[in-house]
Amino acid sequence: MPLTTYWAEHAWLDSYVEPGVALDVRDGRIVAVRIGVGAPEPGAVALPGLTLPGLANAHSHAFHRALRGTVQVGSGTFWTWREVMYQVSSRLTPETYHALARAVYAEMALAGITAVGEFHYLHHGPGGVPYADPNAMGEALIAAAADAGIRITLLDTAYLSSGFGKAPDAHQLRFSDGTADAWAERAALLKDSDRVRIGAAVHSVRAVPAAQLETVAAWASARRAPLHVHLSEQTAENDACRAAHGVTPTRLLADHGVLGPRTTGVHNTHLTDEDIALIGSTGTGTCMCPTTERDLADGIGPAAALQRAGSPLSLGSDSHAVIDLLEEARAMELNERLRTRTRGHWTAAALLRAATGDGHAALGWEEAGRLETGALADFTTVALDSVRTAGPVARLAAETAVFAATSADVRDTVVAGRHVVRSGTHTLVPDVASALAEAITALRT
Repeated sequence: MPLTTYWAEHAWLDSYVEPGVALDVRDGRIVAVRIGVGAPEPGAVALPGLTLPGLANAHSHAFHRALRGTVQVGSGTFWTWREVMYQVSSRLTPETYHALARAVYAEMALAGITAVGEFHYLHHGPGGVPYADPNAMGEALIAAAADAGIRITLLDTAYLSSGFGKAPDAHQLRFSDGTADAWAERAALLKDSDRVRIGAAVHSVRAVPAAQLETVAAWASARRAPLHVHLSEQTAENDACRAAHGVTPTRLLADHGVLGPRTTGVHNTHLTDEDIALIGSTGTGTCMCPTTERDLADGIGPAAALQRAGSPLSLGSDSHAVIDLLEEARAMELNERLRTRTRGHWTAAALLRAATGDGHAALGWEEAGRLETGALADFTTVALDSVRTAGPVARLAAETAVFAATSADVRDTVVAGRHVVRSGTHTLVPDVASALAEAITALRT
């Protein structure tokens, strides 16, 4: 493959901003990082602004994008929101899911996201009847990511019950394989590729019976695959778990071998001090989704305490109330400020690491998330001359990106050396807004 050189006007090299950086790319990887390059060399692709490693969206439910706006009418709780979500899920087919996810993943690319962790539990047809291809829905998501030009970690999710000791309700029949063994048999048919990682997920302690948690954990462990789990998102989940098992959800997961360095707890909102210590001591990660957590009035998770205890932090857009990893990073810091009435819990560099390297690691892409020789050639560029970002000196470009920029300021996104977004336009899905509108409208008719 020929060598391609991208010239970054400014580049974030893990902890500092460096002007004039050439990124030489071949076969989808960075083969050289050259500093002190004052202007684009002949044939180089210029990237004006601040170039960052690609952003990793560590927690996504692609079909929730169809809820944007709709669920903002009136009031309610997480549980009333969930009823609307079930209505949308009931209308999806492999074909309509592909169309929606392709548009959603293209929106992510426009936001600088180069890899997505898709927490996938919509497995079967209406009434829970399997498709001829038992992974038709998962394969639709994999194809959608390819069509949108980004990487995907498909976190195939075990979802077996509607609550502790309760069978799935009518809406949840599409989610359930019946048993963890049946889930594992189906999930084993999915395969990794250059742009795809297959991981596992426990939907929650209420959706996977305690006796079957170890089956999911063992499946992931045998494959050295990422394992994710919704954890203590709601106080009602904690109360029900204590009533059923006499312990918190975190303790239940620990007792059944779910926690560990390849595991990520999503939300981790309502935790005891013992829970925080358990998560940290096992090296279990934490994926914070601040825009969804505030949209659903879930609460503010103890992210700072979790990180101090040893839990790596990543970020996700979850329900896609917005798709903006810069906003997720900013919100994590600002939420902590509101709770503690103290500023400065994370530096801009620390927040960017959560959005890049640590997010990729949580999804099984340890070779991504940094601008260095040998890393995957996945990066994105944020404009420094928009109405939001103009003014600060260049050495503060990381602070500008995290605390002022939005996804609208992303100008270029490169995945495996391929220019997927160029000057704000998606090169594979030229009209992303229309693609979103068409896919979502189709679910209403």
